[in-house]
Amino acid sequence: MTSSELWTHETAERYDAEESEMSSAAALGPTLAFLAELAGDGKALEFAIGTGRVGVPLREHGVPVVGIELSEHMVAVLRRKADEEVLPVVVGDMATTVVPGTFSLVYLVYNTISNLLTQDEQVECFRNAARHLAPGGRFVIELGVPPLRFLPPGQVAVPFDVSENHLGFDTFDLVEQILVSHHFTRDGDDGHYRRDNSRHRYAWPAELDLMARIAGLEPERRVADWDGAPFTQDSVKHISVWRKPA
Repeated sequence: MTSSELWTHETAERYDAEESEMSSAAALGPTLAFLAELAGDGKALEFAIGTGRVGVPLREHGVPVVGIELSEHMVAVLRRKADEEVLPVVVGDMATTVVPGTFSLVYLVYNTISNLLTQDEQVECFRNAARHLAPGGRFVIELGVPPLRFLPPGQVAVPFDVSENHLGFDTFDLVEQILVSHHFTRDGDDGHYRRDNSRHRYAWPAELDLMARIAGLEPERRVADWDGAPFTQDSVKHISVWRKPA
């Protein structure tokens, strides 16, 4: 068991509704095209597949997909969309769980590597990706750039969403590289808000490159989004690709 916090039944049941915008065809189209091109004629392994937001449509896109997921509750939601024969999922953590076979693509999207709360576990995640890759295969991570430029001296919180039904902000422990995401979500029409929070370990792109190097992977590409926009000092996230030498 890693340090990742488990999704409960309640949060798993809410997940798809709360992430409906990210699950739209418009939002997913570039993601699926990017991943399918890298997978080629091979198979893909998704770490932390969750409810199948990406894995299920990627399978429908023609790419055989296998998943690893820590939360049985998230897998139960995925099973309403695809059965085990169509999309196999192994319950376990993404840093150490091994599934049969080799893959042309291993991918980890939507900031999920930050669920591993120690550097050692994040390094093991890279090693696990390398373990599953065929020679020439790729490991892909989607991750936000830590927004520390928004922190003036003495401030520890940065808002990331202020809307009618949701208030979200992150607080930072700059020594341990831990951020806590706080969410206040309108729950129904009675004016009540639900409070949730989750812990994450943020990492810089250069730190991930070193983790990849430790795992025997080589940097191949880094872009600012799934459409392939150039990654710059002002980019708020990155899509990074590392390759296992042939």
